[in-house]
Amino acid sequence: MTSTSRRVYALLIGVAVLACAVLASVMFGSRNTSFGDVLDVLSGTADPYVTTVVESRYPRTALGLLAGLCLAVAGTLMQGVTRNPLADPGLLGINAGAAASVVAATAFLGASGTTDTMWWALPGALLAGLLVHAIGSAGASTSLVRLVLAGAVLSAVLMAFIQAVTLSRPKVFDSYRYWVVGALGGRDFDVLLSVLPFAVLGLVIALVLGPGLNTLALGDESAASLGANPALVRGGGLFAATLLSAAATAAVGPIAFVGLAVPHLVRALVGVDFRLQIAFSAIAGPALLLLADVAGRVVLRPQELMVGVVTAFIGAPALLYAVRRMKGTS
Repeated sequence: MTSTSRRVYALLIGVAVLACAVLASVMFGSRNTSFGDVLDVLSGTADPYVTTVVESRYPRTALGLLAGLCLAVAGTLMQGVTRNPLADPGLLGINAGAAASVVAATAFLGASGTTDTMWWALPGALLAGLLVHAIGSAGASTSLVRLVLAGAVLSAVLMAFIQAVTLSRPKVFDSYRYWVVGALGGRDFDVLLSVLPFAVLGLVIALVLGPGLNTLALGDESAASLGANPALVRGGGLFAATLLSAAATAAVGPIAFVGLAVPHLVRALVGVDFRLQIAFSAIAGPALLLLADVAGRVVLRPQELMVGVVTAFIGAPALLYAVRRMKGTS
């Protein structure tokens, strides 16, 4: 089988899995509905109760699609820009920035509810990512080591702030502990529409940067000799990853490992071409997140396991596998 045929098969399988994940997301929950029920709802002939149940799952399904796409593409960008297969959106301190912003707004400004939390998480995530990028870009060129260290230091400082506030204010802790796990439920389409412009802008930049990331993988000198601007490509990639990660984190909370696991899976299927990696990540990420959400709904029925917990169970083996591959390569 040629590489082109394998990619076509991978694309078809990915689209089929994503379609099944979307269908499962609107079918399964505390009250299961059948495929026929879903068809009846779409045709307008279903029982009102069944219609209410199925339609109540539309927002979380749409959020799963958007958040999965954002996290997976952001992870692909991060690993391409840093040339580090263990990089994920959390490397930029985005999760810590969003969490610190939510905690500060809840403690000092009285923010409450999903909408308020989302609006405060978004600027916090963006500011953290841009601050890390500014520190990493200080000097003649962007230093990858400085970038990673800046992200680690900023995350540590923000987490210390979060612990200080939440431990001294129990009501803030009660609100924060729900948001920090990451969940798709309890949100409506207004949340999705609020972060959609940031996600679209980040995805457009990512698609434009695909060829540049391919040359950047050859090294800065080779990329420059081929007509690319390494600093511009790296800065654009980090900015796009920040936009995508901030949109996802603000909408559904910090969900770990999707941005780490999906790029490894995609590279194994389509190779090292970042144009293909970005496109396939936009399919695999939503499928993985929706399937994890469905698993969280049915494993403890009628209770629900938050999707952030399920992705942690999935992502931990992926991290161990990536580390073993790096060890074998080195």
